[in-house]
Amino acid sequence: MKKILEKYTNKFEEKSVNATIQQITKGIGALKTAENLKLAFGLIDLTTLNATDTDEKVLKMTEKVSSFKNSYNAIPNVAAICVYPPFVSLIHKNLKDKNVKIASVGAGFPSSQTFKSIKIEECRLAKKMGANDIDIVVSLGKYISGDIEYVFKEITEIKDAIGDTHLKVILETGALQTLNDIWTTSIIAMEAGADFIKTSTGKMEPAATPEAVYIMCLAIKEFYKQTNKKIGIKPAGGIVTPDDALTYIAIVKEILGAEWLNPELFRLGASKLANNLLTEINFVETGKAEEVCYF
Repeated sequence: MKKILEKYTNKFEEKSVNATIQQITKGIGALKTAENLKLAFGLIDLTTLNATDTDEKVLKMTEKVSSFKNSYNAIPNVAAICVYPPFVSLIHKNLKDKNVKIASVGAGFPSSQTFKSIKIEECRLAKKMGANDIDIVVSLGKYISGDIEYVFKEITEIKDAIGDTHLKVILETGALQTLNDIWTTSIIAMEAGADFIKTSTGKMEPAATPEAVYIMCLAIKEFYKQTNKKIGIKPAGGIVTPDDALTYIAIVKEILGAEWLNPELFRLGASKLANNLLTEINFVETGKAEEVCYF
């Protein structure tokens, strides 16, 4: 793994990165068009990952997603519903919009502190129950202790177990010490077989940040340059307002290009964002400042 990392040598200074991000996002207000807001809505992994989740709650969310186009036929549906593994089969049986993916967290989410064999089996079972995407967390303890070979091998083995099911690898960027650590874990995850790299579980602070997403996009760009393989990106955690979503759209577009602005390569992990975007779309299109609470 160390030899592989040598191909991707890079160093980042926080001051320079912050200045670049400010430049990219300074015109965020001009991006607040109905078209861009609808784009953002169609990138959402609509998420519930709470200890209090019940079949009833998840079924209600699924029914809302299934009937969304009946109420909002001019807005793309969310990209996916993201839940804990026990709810995957429930969604699979009841989700009527088959364009919406089913995403399951796995591998000891959110801490990734369990036996590797259990992680692999949990992901395999989630796929068997109908998951299209599986979101796992990098073994942060192993990474922090310097055992990058373990981190690489574990991701590889999980990817081998789930085959063509999309694997999203969460870096938990708020727990990483430096921007260079974000770069390194991004490269490890992609080289190990990740189809997406994702910022956060939403269980730690800080969660998604523009700085983390900027570094991850640069890593994806370099990986694509060296392998000709496109890897997706998923900011997640703390993405609540339309401005939050548009900030990440601006960064992804600037670094990776418009070809990444679709649900196959770009997701936004969020629970509250959907209603806020619907409210903003309604305001932009009608001028009415009315709160929309569809979900």
